[in-house]
Amino acid sequence: MTYTVAVRELCEFTAKQGDLDLRFTPAPTALEGMAGHAVAASRRGADYRAEVALSGSYQSLRVRGRADGYDPAQQRIDEVKTFKGRLDRQPASHRHLHWAQAKVYGWLLCEQEQLAHIDVALVYLDVGTQQETVFTERCNADDLRQHFEAQCQRFIAWAEQQVAHRAARDAALTTLAFPFGDFRTGQRPLAEAVYKAAVAGRCLLAQAPTGIGKTMGTLFPLLKAAPAQRIDKVFFLAAKTSGRQTALDALARLSHSAPALPLRVLELVARDKACEHPDKACHGESCPLARGFYDRLPAARAAAVAPASAGNPAPVLQQARVRDVALQHDVCPYYLSQELARWADLVVGDYNYYFDLGGLLHGLAQANQWRTALLVDEAHNLVERGRKMFTAELHPASLAQARSSPTAAEHAPVKKALDKVRRAWVALDKAHPAPYTVLETFPDKLLAALQQCTTTLTEHFTDHPTEPDSALQTFYFDALHLQRMADLLDAHSMVDITQASAARHQRAFKPGDSVVCIRNVVPAPFLQPRLAAAHTSTLFSATLQPARYYADLLGLPDDHVWVDVESPFAAHQLQVQVARHISTRYPHRAASLAPIAALMAQQFRERPGNYLAFFSSYDYLQQAAALFAQQHPDVPHWCQSRRMLEGEQRDFLARFTDSSRGIAFAVLGGAFAEGIDLPGKRLIGAFLATLGLPQVNPVNEQIRERVQTLFGAGYDYTYIYPGLQKVVQAAGRVIRTPSDEGVVHLMDDRFAQAQVRALLPAWWRVD
Repeated sequence: MTYTVAVRELCEFTAKQGDLDLRFTPAPTALEGMAGHAVAASRRGADYRAEVALSGSYQSLRVRGRADGYDPAQQRIDEVKTFKGRLDRQPASHRHLHWAQAKVYGWLLCEQEQLAHIDVALVYLDVGTQQETVFTERCNADDLRQHFEAQCQRFIAWAEQQVAHRAARDAALTTLAFPFGDFRTGQRPLAEAVYKAAVAGRCLLAQAPTGIGKTMGTLFPLLKAAPAQRIDKVFFLAAKTSGRQTALDALARLSHSAPALPLRVLELVARDKACEHPDKACHGESCPLARGFYDRLPAARAAAVAPASAGNPAPVLQQARVRDVALQHDVCPYYLSQELARWADLVVGDYNYYFDLGGLLHGLAQANQWRTALLVDEAHNLVERGRKMFTAELHPASLAQARSSPTAAEHAPVKKALDKVRRAWVALDKAHPAPYTVLETFPDKLLAALQQCTTTLTEHFTDHPTEPDSALQTFYFDALHLQRMADLLDAHSMVDITQASAARHQRAFKPGDSVVCIRNVVPAPFLQPRLAAAHTSTLFSATLQPARYYADLLGLPDDHVWVDVESPFAAHQLQVQVARHISTRYPHRAASLAPIAALMAQQFRERPGNYLAFFSSYDYLQQAAALFAQQHPDVPHWCQSRRMLEGEQRDFLARFTDSSRGIAFAVLGGAFAEGIDLPGKRLIGAFLATLGLPQVNPVNEQIRERVQTLFGAGYDYTYIYPGLQKVVQAAGRVIRTPSDEGVVHLMDDRFAQAQVRALLPAWWRVD
């Protein structure tokens, strides 16, 4: 069996050496890189051939890729690399890798064109100045062939292992049995829809009720489809840690039910959770785990993917196991996990690993031409998460901290660059002193100052690698992100300035004290290419209604499939009551507190047990809890607090037991409104003292206007649909299993409106 590998992947496996070194950064964006390659090609002769497809073989290995360019007149092949900063600061290991790639392309072209020799050129193009630096080496074909074969020989043992692993994996998946014997009600139609979408290569939007086992109902059929559909990788993408853990638990269950299942599962976690030396920079002169990283990587990689035991032929590479392997081999756990993403069959991680502009998994999939499948858990979250990914903000405190940092005090060029940004910011605020202003484009002078500043900071960080400055780095990365989003600015986003601090602290307007934002409104243009790049994708949640809203904002393809899985729960299991005598509209909040407290106490006395009460804000929650405690001191209650740590959240949930009684006060849309499982007597009811509608404010009103222009139904898209989605998610905490019974009180007269009731689950019988 032939193993196919990209030139870049081959050389990154065989030719990387020495330290992990991130100082020659930031790399140009994808758009800057493409533009740079186009500039280089445009400067060549009329016969110049850009993007030359090449391939060649060595034993059972097939190597393929696209050379950046070939000039037949000069008989020269170009490997173009775009960069920022100063080329003389490029680590030698980077240049070594680039030459390895260029010479592999050189041999493949010699073989294809039957050339006896060729000039191999490394072309470095500065995306800022558009200047080229070219290094050329004349190579004869035989030397290039030997170089090519040497790279292949270093890789072929691993490739043969990969071929054997893939064959064993696919054979096991073909015979994989459902681990529970039979599907739950509703789980089978979901699984069938996922399987059919995979076979057809389609995108599926699946609304499926809470409690039917959506995670197993999507993972199992996709894994079953993988062998016949030649799926290389499955990416399970979650919004929260709880979603990742649910997926890992389901995969562990599959592994235990099929002990010969050689499925490599990798969990990706955020850098701040995996870093062993957060006080050090990511290069060998600072961090001991970066020093010699690529020299020790082969042994660490082999140990990580080795069978865990004879009965468990493929390890589950959760964060703890990756860390153990990394520290045994003195390499960085975070970057080891990123390397292992190349060799895992199924990767579990956050949305941003695929959908973010610099998403690792999408980048690897494109570079290696993987055939991928996506599972997007709790996909209703992707609208807001997508907006955040493609929104960039500059806060005055960030610049102030950077300007007052020791680095700015000691290094005049840094201080000068930061001061220039400050002056441009002050001038912008003087021109727009209103509390909130929307601009047509991003202001040119501030953008130019930011570009000059990031260039200066790039040079400084390269020159002073052992002087970490967290305040300066924070501002640096914020500015870089804003520059990228400014390059991509279009109708899907808007530029606004908020004089937030003056309003919040009730003090006079101060120029340079605003928040400058490129605010994404519709993430679809960024998400659509990522979805299209996958062979199949399934976005699933209990709340994806109306489907058109999610299709529009997420950029689903026109031929996507929609399935609404019938609930396995009966109406008699959940008593849903609308408190028509209560209004939670903002002007009526104070008047609502007493009837809310009375209704909650009455329900508790009629049926003692555990309840969750959801409110639209912490202030509203605290007012309601205080009155409830005063009027009903005999009823146990506890409250969610602002910015709860993970341990505090666990303690909050630990109070829900089969024998406990009480009412927990929580914020709608917060940590306890979705993604928690309290079956049976642990939770028997919920109170919803809000429709969950976003606050009417200048920002949301601008979003409403923009969405109205793009899609119509601006009010519904901005307020109604997001609000009711949160309500249904929170109420979904009550009924988790076929034997659960409970009650939901919708405490606002607007829940009786036909438009609102149409967005509630069809199986609910609302009284």
